[in-house]
Amino acid sequence: MNFMDLLTPDAVKIVGAVSSKKRLMHDIADLAASAYGFNASMTVEALMERESLGPTGVGHGVALPHARVPDLDEVKGLFILLEKPIDFEAVDRQPVDLVFALFAPEDAGVEHLKALALVSRTLRDANFCTKLRSNPDANKLFTILTEAQSVQAA
Repeated sequence: MNFMDLLTPDAVKIVGAVSSKKRLMHDIADLAASAYGFNASMTVEALMERESLGPTGVGHGVALPHARVPDLDEVKGLFILLEKPIDFEAVDRQPVDLVFALFAPEDAGVEHLKALALVSRTLRDANFCTKLRSNPDANKLFTILTEAQSVQAA
């Protein structure tokens, strides 16, 4: 599995300002609806339900919200760069500006975990995150994300 399997160019976005974590979840659901045809209200509900189990802000400005979505047949992702970081109740209490959301089929097992591990491992690299933060262009971000796997594999 690699980022090309998870992302499409339409699923990468830069967002200027978000007022809250809840608003961000709505923005994620709206982006998932436009990029993949998801039902936005069901998606935001699934994201909020998962988030109620524990925050998905993993630290160092990174959040990995994820949820299981009905009628999905493969794991999909989206990436948002926030121009203005927000409080995401992250484990290190630092505001979040890099958000990689994952959506999995309701019956997904190993594929969902592989995708989460891939994204988590990649976004733990401080140099990689710096590169993302310094390229506020959605097309460049998509290229950086999708090339990351081939560079790591080499």
